[in-house]
Amino acid sequence: MSISAFTNASVPEPHWIAEITPQRGLFDLHLGDLWRYRDLVFLFVRRDFVSVYKQTILGPAWHIIQPLMTTVVFTIVFGNIANLPTDGLPKFLFYMAGNVLWAYFAGCVTKTSETFVANAGIFGKVYFPRLVMPLSVVISNLITFGIQMLIFLGFLAYFYLSGAPVRPNRWLLAAPLLIVMVAGLGLGLGIIVSALTTRYRDLRHLVGFGVQLLMYGTPVVYPLSSVPAKYQALIRWNPATPIIETFRAGFLGGGQVRPLDLAMSALSVLGVLAIGLLLFNRVERTFMDTV
Repeated sequence: MSISAFTNASVPEPHWIAEITPQRGLFDLHLGDLWRYRDLVFLFVRRDFVSVYKQTILGPAWHIIQPLMTTVVFTIVFGNIANLPTDGLPKFLFYMAGNVLWAYFAGCVTKTSETFVANAGIFGKVYFPRLVMPLSVVISNLITFGIQMLIFLGFLAYFYLSGAPVRPNRWLLAAPLLIVMVAGLGLGLGIIVSALTTRYRDLRHLVGFGVQLLMYGTPVVYPLSSVPAKYQALIRWNPATPIIETFRAGFLGGGQVRPLDLAMSALSVLGVLAIGLLLFNRVERTFMDTV
């Protein structure tokens, strides 16, 4: 074969499996990668759900024991000893409604806040969208919330059939939206803290304490109606307040529902989530140098 024939022969098109691109911008979040890595998300969901209760005596029964014991303690301490009002609702149901929803929020914040520090070993070895980790935490906590929600609905049915003053109404149809708002707020705050802890490690020790303090600034153990008028406006600025109040109003018939407050809460959740994603995206590129 002649040299000219060899050089004119067809050359196969190059094929590559990875593409090196310049440093991406702040708003280049690549959220579509989360869908492509959905199998990995569910793998981490299973890991998070199973590992918590692995090698424990009671195992998944803790999903039932924890909300029941917390509700009993709240009922005794805040309902009977402190004698806080509950808007005429059964004390047990009042505290359980707030506790179940708040526990989901607190779990999302505390666990997602450790995303970078707790998973630095994995992040340094293999690439995948870093948002997979906090997203899997939110979903695994959602499973726990679902179990606890079933327990709450069981007690609600018992009290309702027993003639207790509970009045479920049309606001319970907003429950899916409220759960999404809680998940978004927990995810947003959690990834903000996780991004900041790459530089300021002490924040890890403040998260649990901060969430506990925030609970007392949210009508979880008391109704909004019991707050003095001069402080009510301050409590309403808390994005979690309309969520808790609407949740109780829908399932129990108590609580104050103000659509404007709920709309402002939804905007606040979107704002916190947007700030969290942008900050997470910025830190993600350089966190291995500081962790």
